[in-house]
Amino acid sequence: MTDGIFVGGGGTDYAEAQELLLKYANRHGLIAGATGTGKTVTVQIMAQAFSDAGVPVFVSDVKGDLSGLGAAGAETHKLHAPFMERAQRIGLDLTYSAAPVTFWDLWGQQGHPVRATVAEMGPLLLSRMLDLSEVQEGVLNIAFRIADEQGLPLLDLADLRSMLAWLGENRSEVSLQYGNISPASVGAIQRSILMLENEGAAGFFGEPALELRDLMRVDDTGRGAVNILASDKLMQAPRLYATFLFWLLSELFEELPEVGDPDKPKLVFFFDEAHLLFDGTPKALVDKVEQVARLIRSKGVGVYFITQHPADIPEDILGQLGNRIQHALRAFTARDKKNLKLAAETYRENPTFSIEEAIREVGVGEAVTSFLEKKGVPGVSQRTLIRPPASRIGPLTVAERGAIVASSDLGPKYDKPIDRESAHEILTKRAEQAAAAAAKAEAAEEEAEVQEREYRTARRYTGARVSRSTSRKSTSDEGFGEALTEALVKELKGTTGRRIVRGILGGLFKAK
Repeated sequence: MTDGIFVGGGGTDYAEAQELLLKYANRHGLIAGATGTGKTVTVQIMAQAFSDAGVPVFVSDVKGDLSGLGAAGAETHKLHAPFMERAQRIGLDLTYSAAPVTFWDLWGQQGHPVRATVAEMGPLLLSRMLDLSEVQEGVLNIAFRIADEQGLPLLDLADLRSMLAWLGENRSEVSLQYGNISPASVGAIQRSILMLENEGAAGFFGEPALELRDLMRVDDTGRGAVNILASDKLMQAPRLYATFLFWLLSELFEELPEVGDPDKPKLVFFFDEAHLLFDGTPKALVDKVEQVARLIRSKGVGVYFITQHPADIPEDILGQLGNRIQHALRAFTARDKKNLKLAAETYRENPTFSIEEAIREVGVGEAVTSFLEKKGVPGVSQRTLIRPPASRIGPLTVAERGAIVASSDLGPKYDKPIDRESAHEILTKRAEQAAAAAAKAEAAEEEAEVQEREYRTARRYTGARVSRSTSRKSTSDEGFGEALTEALVKELKGTTGRRIVRGILGGLFKAK
């Protein structure tokens, strides 16, 4: 096995081999240069070289050109003759070959779907993705805390929305324990989630989640897998792009064991358009990136940032990038000149040429390089003619990409989503049970009110029993007495007699 990967030829007549030592490849690196100066091809040749050395690679394909790694270069290509000439000049035996590629896509259109759960992403990265304020981030942290305490798995955005809705409905009770929760903050987070879904991120959150071991495979011939993330459409959602790649780094950092200084990396990560990770990023997250970049090398992972200007990378992180390839920078403005000067100052001087002039003058496919040497010391800067690629320059056709995806053994594992019971389903079930219990209680209360009304409108009960026969008898006797009295009175003559009979009989029946 070779000790390094051949990048190109430097020195006099470009005859001195410029190699990136595998032992120091996990010390990270920078590939910089203006648009159209050859950065993409440099990434292509380095990714394939690492693969040939048995190192798995993960690379974001912003323009679609890196898909060409999946096909061998051809003698019929218009650049075949210049490539062969360059190979001879730098002492390279160029043989065309393809790399063992695996295509990934957050939307599952140009490769296997890439998914992560909301819980794995965590509140810090989600806050960055949703562009939340400090107060809103605090509310999101409360949602995560309660979900963890109550055993509510947060897997997809539906789970997160349901958790926030529950938080809003129960904010009075929750605020006493965790702090104030305003409906405005909950509503703002819900709107941000809706915007994220409109960008197409809904499919990214869920299961089956990506397993890191599937990025770190080696084929039967000993070549490392080249994992290519389709990022052309993803670039339209820059926050999602940057947050996903940093999440991937964080997962690698948390899950991989310490390996010290391995003979070669366990994985090499190429982060194109790296400035997106730092534009408008809160200091707390930049500090987290710096921490990961500083410590992840002990896990055997090398990170290579690809951007136009070294100034796009924060100074604390830039200082950790030991292996550098600087393509041309154009100095058209005062700011360009300043960036050019700063870039030159980060390289180890070479007495044979001016680094600042070289960075301004190098042509396409040429760069100023500096790789770590023994004991991790930066090498002397060299003007380097970058080697030609063994794989195809330019993208694969749709049919070629589809054939590679269809033949991959990872399809059955990732292509079909899984929707198991999580926070959304659990909270929905609780709400349905609570609604049923409330309806039952309301029906019971209404029944009690009806009975109460009927009781109040009914005749009052005295407690004494009255016999119907007695009542009728009394009424009958009174009627009979009156009739008898009237009959006797008619028979008697004289007022006095009548008065006497009426009094005697009336008193008799009344007493009875």
